Amino acid sequence: MLLSEYQWSLNPRGMHNSFVYRGPSLERCQRLQLGWYKMVAAGGEFLGDCQTLLANNITPVIRIYRDSPGVMQVDSTFVNLWRQYAGAGVKWFEFYNEPNLINEWPSGNLVFNPGNVAQIIGPVMETWLTFAETIIGLGAYPAFPALAEAGGYDQGTIPWLDAMLIYLRDRHRDRFINIINNGLWLATHPYTLNHFYQEVSGQPYLPRDMRQQNGTEGGWHFEYPYDPICQATDPGRTVFGGTALTPYGDPNGITAVGIAFHYRLSQWFDSGVVPVMGTEGGVFPYPFEAPQQPDKRYPPYDKDSMGEATVAMFNWIADESPPWFFGIALWKENDYYDNNATALVRMEQVPQRRRVVPPLSSLEPGAYNGYIGRGPGPIRGEPSFHVVILAPGLEPEWFFESGRAYWNTFRPIVTSVWDYIKYIPYDRSLAATVIAPPDMAESLREVIQKQYPNVLFDLILTDGDPTSIADILNARVWANRRFG
Repeated sequence: MLLSEYQWSLNPRGMHNSFVYRGPSLERCQRLQLGWYKMVAAGGEFLGDCQTLLANNITPVIRIYRDSPGVMQVDSTFVNLWRQYAGAGVKWFEFYNEPNLINEWPSGNLVFNPGNVAQIIGPVMETWLTFAETIIGLGAYPAFPALAEAGGYDQGTIPWLDAMLIYLRDRHRDRFINIINNGLWLATHPYTLNHFYQEVSGQPYLPRDMRQQNGTEGGWHFEYPYDPICQATDPGRTVFGGTALTPYGDPNGITAVGIAFHYRLSQWFDSGVVPVMGTEGGVFPYPFEAPQQPDKRYPPYDKDSMGEATVAMFNWIADESPPWFFGIALWKENDYYDNNATALVRMEQVPQRRRVVPPLSSLEPGAYNGYIGRGPGPIRGEPSFHVVILAPGLEPEWFFESGRAYWNTFRPIVTSVWDYIKYIPYDRSLAATVIAPPDMAESLREVIQKQYPNVLFDLILTDGDPTSIADILNARVWANRRFG
């Protein structure tokens, strides 16, 4: 299935209902310029509301609520309600909600962690498969369960995501791939914390004071954990962790869980892209009484800053996020209105830009599935491009004196400019043979390998002696080995 074939408003701005089975106000939805409206329902009470929303190009998302459900069963009540909502035009359905939180389970003696396959992971995935196939049979789209963005192991997002996908990989791979190709989407709960900022013009490591932020101006960063501040303070951090400070991953970014999910689809199922939609989330925790600064590496935000960040976040999703990210439903309507959130005023004032969705396929691995979604994608077989990058001070003429045979054999691009890598699209891959003296090797590794982890980093150390480089490169030619 193509990403562009999914039916929705193309507007990433959304809201979650008040969670006491209250339906939407069309007048509010239109004032806020919403494209999504997420409803938690007791039964079929929102059938008419869904038809009204759809008639006004607002996409409804439906989840039938059950208190502390644990392992739910797909019974006739669920199926009949899904059929009614699908008949009203609804395409987007959820089933499980944050199964990695203990309060979503009945009380009892249960070893609660993702290692409990027999009692938790297995039963949840088995019933989820039934849900997904039922929804597809109705001509609609089933959500992979939204996980709470949590750290640690017992309730950690990444350990749970991996456990669920490993279960499907090892027991139901073909069945899951069929779901991927027939309407699967991923529900996430992306709460930003204060993992966002607007840079001082042209200075990506320097955030503006919260009182100087403007949601209609550029320079916003929502790409956590890949933004400059995070990478400067904990180099190499990814959604899967990668550093001593994040042994169980770091899911607390707008697109983080979507990146992890797509990487696993590519790695374990040889699959491509599916939509990701935040069915609850946004700038959180609320700063209605005092500024919030849960992560001291980032600036705090107050009620006004929240408003600027909210409209900037939605336009960032439309313009800069990976093409599979479709939007967020803010949690939740009554909290915003009861607290007179500045975000509501700014959402009414600032026009929402529409998302352009390319025809990327669920069948094509490597289409925006990597850790970052920027720069070159994963290498499958031979890399699309091979470049020889010379450290500063080494000239191309020097290389061609020493490496003529290597160049004649393998025909790499030769340059001393490394940052052109960012212009290579994600549907292409890259191998970089870096020739550098020992004192510059680590800095080049830092700027290339850590920023673009899909690049094959092939390092050759040199002391400046052309003869030693010639020996290394000629040995590769004789062995018909392009890389070391």
